[in-house]
Amino acid sequence: MTISSALSNAMTGLRAAGRTSEVISANIANVMTPGYDVRDLSLSSSQIGGVNINGITRNVDPSLLSDYRLAEAAFTNATDRTRFLNDFENILGTPDEANSLSARLAEFETSLIEASSRPDAPERLQNVADSARDLTTLLNQASDRVQEARTDADRNIQIQIEKLNGSLVNVKALNSQITRTQSTGGDTSALLDSRQSIVDEINSIVPIRQVPRDNGQIALYSTGGAILLDGGIAEIEFSAVNQVTPFMSIENGGLAGLTVNGYPVRTDSDRGALSGGSLGAQFEIRDELGITAQSRLDAYARDLIERFQDPAVDATLNPGNPGLFTDDNAAFDLMNEIGVAARISLNSSVDSRQGGEIWRLRDGVNALAPGDVGNSRLLQSLSDTLTQKRAPMSGDFGAGSFSAADLISTMTSQVGADRSQAERKLSFMSSQFDELTQQVLSNGVDTDQELQRLLVVEQAYAANVRMIQAADEMMQTILRL
Repeated sequence: MTISSALSNAMTGLRAAGRTSEVISANIANVMTPGYDVRDLSLSSSQIGGVNINGITRNVDPSLLSDYRLAEAAFTNATDRTRFLNDFENILGTPDEANSLSARLAEFETSLIEASSRPDAPERLQNVADSARDLTTLLNQASDRVQEARTDADRNIQIQIEKLNGSLVNVKALNSQITRTQSTGGDTSALLDSRQSIVDEINSIVPIRQVPRDNGQIALYSTGGAILLDGGIAEIEFSAVNQVTPFMSIENGGLAGLTVNGYPVRTDSDRGALSGGSLGAQFEIRDELGITAQSRLDAYARDLIERFQDPAVDATLNPGNPGLFTDDNAAFDLMNEIGVAARISLNSSVDSRQGGEIWRLRDGVNALAPGDVGNSRLLQSLSDTLTQKRAPMSGDFGAGSFSAADLISTMTSQVGADRSQAERKLSFMSSQFDELTQQVLSNGVDTDQELQRLLVVEQAYAANVRMIQAADEMMQTILRL
């Protein structure tokens, strides 16, 4: 080896050591940066001697990253679903809670029993009216809360669609920038990190599959089969409403669905094109879970109204007259069940707050004048109809006959079972997500390892410096000859 070759080799070694130390320093500085992947400087031996710097490589495990993204999307989806079911169960309450639906029904039943023992006592009749009103108020509030949750979901869909569209634009821009940087031989690591971070944001909304394309670009497909980005960007459109009501659904056109490039796509939880992430959870809350919750409330409100509008219970009623409980002060209409839980109310004829008379609880809803103050027959009949077994005409309560209390118990049990199943799924998704998170983090920056690499680089730097010094000494010796 000539002296000039030795100097050339040492100089390339110094440049390689310097660049490697820069990469290691960047790794250590970004140890807490989300989306940052460990960098390595790719080196090779030169055919003419010395070291070639081939570029910077990012240590990424595509399979692990894909599994992590899918787990994150599933965890986000399960979290939103479980939150809705928990909230709905809290609205209904449990029997041991004073403001639960079952507790208010029990108070109403107790007040009827107490009033039937003293039908002449106005305060006991007033207690019946108050407890009946409390029962209807809770059903109204539960229905309102369900529709508020559906409204919030509809607004969240709009927000997430806007975020999704913006993120797709950013990924396309980064695709182009990465291609240009590669063509000029520049380092694309920072651009790749930025793109990965945005793709992760997209994935939390819609679980995606990332497909590599030429020149460092990528294509994005939803796991439901929709093309989000492949050269061009998908145009995803959605239109939110101001307020969701029980009558509004995607089937009857009251609520908007999604369109991709102008074509409508499915949004259901089973086969939705963009289901599986937080966006899919919001559609499920708005169009499935919320509608199921409302239908259960409506079925119970219908059963309650129908029990008391039977002329066999109150002889002052004619067929078609509203009874003690009404649908907005009217009799229940078979063609107008949707939203009845929001409209159920105490008959104004017995409600002193609406100008009614409480003695009609004792003498009949349509009674024209007070009757015998000691007659408790109607009050006993009202009490008996609560415990009467009857088959519900709607709802998913299954076959069989139920008393009013049994129907509440069945409904709360169904809601509790749904919530329990959702929590079990959430627990599994959480464990899976945590495990994959740990694996991703283990592939991240290890400061101890990076510092060890820095020591090796320091030794290599010192060796190359010593080589230059030795070459310099030899040159000086030759010049002195």
